[in-house]
Amino acid sequence: MISAQAWADARRLWDYHQMGHALKPCSVAIGLGSHDLGVADTAVDLYRRGMAPLLVFTGATSPTTRERMPRGEAVHYRERALELGVPSSAVLVEPNARNTGENIRFSRAVLAEAGVDVSSVLLISKPYEERRAYATARKLWPEVEIVSASTPMTLEAYVDSIQDARLVIDMLVGALQRLLIYPEQGYMISQSVPDDVLEAYERLCREGFTSRLLATDRPSV
Repeated sequence: MISAQAWADARRLWDYHQMGHALKPCSVAIGLGSHDLGVADTAVDLYRRGMAPLLVFTGATSPTTRERMPRGEAVHYRERALELGVPSSAVLVEPNARNTGENIRFSRAVLAEAGVDVSSVLLISKPYEERRAYATARKLWPEVEIVSASTPMTLEAYVDSIQDARLVIDMLVGALQRLLIYPEQGYMISQSVPDDVLEAYERLCREGFTSRLLATDRPSV
């Protein structure tokens, strides 16, 4: 049973994780691999709307995607895009990245090898990973403009799609922890975290939503 307070705290984290960027045409759209094919669907939708002339899908496999996407996340995303009518000439694949930093660095290398001039990137992720993806890209690719995007949906709709509310809240908590500790480790830029978001995070940790936390000796806040 998840309490009303836990749900309210989860919504607060959900809202914070989304950047709220206004969409605009960019040089390229990069879809970050995961278990969620909705990232590919959103990339296709944005391509059709003229937001990017080229899609890059990036990602190998992980314990959560190995069975569902045995050929790799980026490959399955590409196949989904082609099924939806995107021409193969408009899709590049980066099949080796195993974390967000590698997603950015390896995609950048693929684009450079293809001779694509990049001044702006439409960065497409799961809804609760928008801020993490943005902070990572700003650290590793500071000279380009980053516009964050994801499938527009509420927390409740996302929980319905995953069918595991506790896991979703655990993921929200884990993503927030990374925003707190990764800047010190050089993985992403530092961003201001409002007090009410920190308080919600701490309450959820105390309630046991901790399966996605990294072991660390550092204070959580």
